[in-house]
Amino acid sequence: MSDTIRRAFDALPTAGKVPAWLAPLRRAGMDRFAEVGFPGTRDEEWRFTPIAPITRTPFAPATPPARPVGRDDLAAFTFGHPEWPSLVFVNGRLAPELSTVPALPAGVLLTSLAEALATHPDLVEPHLARQADPEATPFTALNAAFIQDGAFLHVPKDADLKDPVVLVFVTTPDQGGRMSHPRNLVVVEPGARASLVEIYVGLDHGAAYLTNAVTEVVLRANAWLEHTRIQRESEAAWHMAFSHVHQDRDSHYRSFALAMGASISRHNLHTRLDAPNTEALLYGLSIAHRDQLVDNHTAIYHVQPDCRSWEMYKAILDDRARGVFNGKVLVTPEAQKTDAKQTNRTLLLSPEAKIDTKPQLEIFADDVKCTHGATVGYLDELPRFYFTSRGIPADRAEKLLTYAFAAEVLDEVRVDAVRAELDRVIRRRLGVVEG
Repeated sequence: MSDTIRRAFDALPTAGKVPAWLAPLRRAGMDRFAEVGFPGTRDEEWRFTPIAPITRTPFAPATPPARPVGRDDLAAFTFGHPEWPSLVFVNGRLAPELSTVPALPAGVLLTSLAEALATHPDLVEPHLARQADPEATPFTALNAAFIQDGAFLHVPKDADLKDPVVLVFVTTPDQGGRMSHPRNLVVVEPGARASLVEIYVGLDHGAAYLTNAVTEVVLRANAWLEHTRIQRESEAAWHMAFSHVHQDRDSHYRSFALAMGASISRHNLHTRLDAPNTEALLYGLSIAHRDQLVDNHTAIYHVQPDCRSWEMYKAILDDRARGVFNGKVLVTPEAQKTDAKQTNRTLLLSPEAKIDTKPQLEIFADDVKCTHGATVGYLDELPRFYFTSRGIPADRAEKLLTYAFAAEVLDEVRVDAVRAELDRVIRRRLGVVEG
């Protein structure tokens, strides 16, 4: 562990309106990180994801921006609906002047985690660090050590949030060599429904910084959540993230994760189907070029009977980009009548691009329907020939076929305005449209 990280931890404020139980939680996170340190390639969970550039950087805590961030800087992330409830965090801290919290259904609480710790600790304490264990990865331990701010969303029983809640985490160009540790907690009570859009973006493609985010989601009985996660960090930055979802009876979780930014990025998404008749749908798309490395680790824990999960992750890799996919579906002996399907598909646009894919099924029950599979390949020559034989240039044909590969999973985003904006972003990235 670097001296700069230790000094940053020792400098954390201890005064203020924070509950007494937070300090031991932070200390446990730091002790765990001091014990294990950054992971190396000898660690089985990290052997395809070398993070030497991160371990060599003496990170200092994020600071306020040198230049104020305006709403114009964020226009691309409002999906054409600036009236939607949103919290904007700049360099890891809430920016109230950029956030929008309109009138919400009775009992809904949308605020910063720092504010919730001060004013509603009774709502936070039963869940914070109870889902994403600090021992899960070294980075979750580091995040626990630096818990200060992030988003807190509490949706009471039977409430229905008609509009998506948008969380935007912005890093400004002056944050080179700095780190932030956003911590988000979402609790959806029985019978409630919500849609959440979580965005990470850098305002300068050349800034090298670390974002280390953790999001915990609790879905009570018959709760419903659509969770869209967008990672568009600076392509010189590093992005480490861990999301953990706890699902009670009859709950429904639908996730879509888009990864396009960062030099090295990794997202662990775990969901625990902890009661009968729960459902989890996980979709993901990664687009990488140059020397980017993008890693998706997912784990679906079927621990009760009569539950369903469906997973589809795709990657498009160009130039010397590298992808990693490790997807685990665990079915315990109690989880009879599990129905689970997992698929990973990767499109390589360059002979130098590569993917390490490892779909896994661990089944300890006998009355189940479980399948998994992975495919890796280049564009099919037959449809390319079909395009060119009708006068479409080969380069244009390749871009359209690549977009069609991405569109299949993008169509799973259910919020129309979000899907339309992501479609525009992906078309631009793939060169289907210019600008």
